[in-house]
Amino acid sequence: MGKSLERVRRALVAAGLADTIREAGQESRTAALAAEAIGCEIDQIAKSILFRGESSGALWLFVTAGGRRVEMGRAAELSGEPLGQAEATQIRQVTGFAIGGVAPLGHLTPPRGFFDRRLTDFATVWAAAGTPLHVFAAGPALLAPACGLLIEDFSVQ
Repeated sequence: MGKSLERVRRALVAAGLADTIREAGQESRTAALAAEAIGCEIDQIAKSILFRGESSGALWLFVTAGGRRVEMGRAAELSGEPLGQAEATQIRQVTGFAIGGVAPLGHLTPPRGFFDRRLTDFATVWAAAGTPLHVFAAGPALLAPACGLLIEDFSVQ
């Protein structure tokens, strides 16, 4: 088992969540691929999107429903600063995950951020478990606080 996958497993258990990590059966670098592999609705995929704060340089995490995108004006309003694209090297350095496998928890340095209210429409959501091949399931009402994220409206179709 890889370090990233084990870090997510430990974070789930530490947060009191069930260890539901499983292999997706195919690479799941996109929400559409993950939903297809798991057999769920695309919006049940909790994708971790990271932006770089233009003022602070810090990463901001937005866990977003798979079929939606982050509305940048609202995201900047929530974070209190303009946001820009985060570089893959910074994402890897701060979270410990490579793009395509970024989990919403288990980061080396947990970023501040927000959890898409759309995800709370489902009893279960699926998220990357630290690799592009692994996912885990959790109830969104438990996952958001386990990630240290506030539930907000910030996504659009």
